[in-house]
Amino acid sequence: MTYDQLKQTALIQFAQLGFEGASLSVIANEVGIKKQSIYTHFKSKDDLYIQTFHDATDYEIDFVKQFIEDQGSLKLREVLSKFLTEYLERFEKNNNMKFFMRTSFYPPVKHEEVIKMGSNKFVDRLESLFTALFEQNSDLLKANITPETAALAFLTMLDGLLVELIYGIPERLQKRSKQSWSVFWRGISNESGEL
Repeated sequence: MTYDQLKQTALIQFAQLGFEGASLSVIANEVGIKKQSIYTHFKSKDDLYIQTFHDATDYEIDFVKQFIEDQGSLKLREVLSKFLTEYLERFEKNNNMKFFMRTSFYPPVKHEEVIKMGSNKFVDRLESLFTALFEQNSDLLKANITPETAALAFLTMLDGLLVELIYGIPERLQKRSKQSWSVFWRGISNESGEL
């Protein structure tokens, strides 16, 4: 139980303060153990950070997979627009996503390669999940748009919105979200669609 508590507490610390700002003393104190007891479960702060990141990556993949599965009764347009809205809103409410995004965008230099591998795992899995979703709805796509092309365009739009979410202001994010969605949907489908 302490192992999981340490990772959950560390996740919040890393999400809010980053690797450098997080303190093992604070993490141990919040869990109710002495700092040296952390080393029973983790070799170092680096080990705790990397394991927490791997868990966060898997959790984000599972979230997206479950989200798509749960939308079975909705039309493709509704699933995609709902995903954009909810995933962007989730950043403020969910420490796991906040930690994953912060770490992916600002990896500590000494862990950059490991973080890139985890981030690429996430991106590859998203490409697979959304390509499958577009394949299931390929009858809605324009003749010159393949499911893979639609998925890559959608995820590129999501990437841009995530950058705006992290670096920008809410009003600009809302405007860019609405405008990019409109152009994206008109580009892949014969239907029109507003967010």
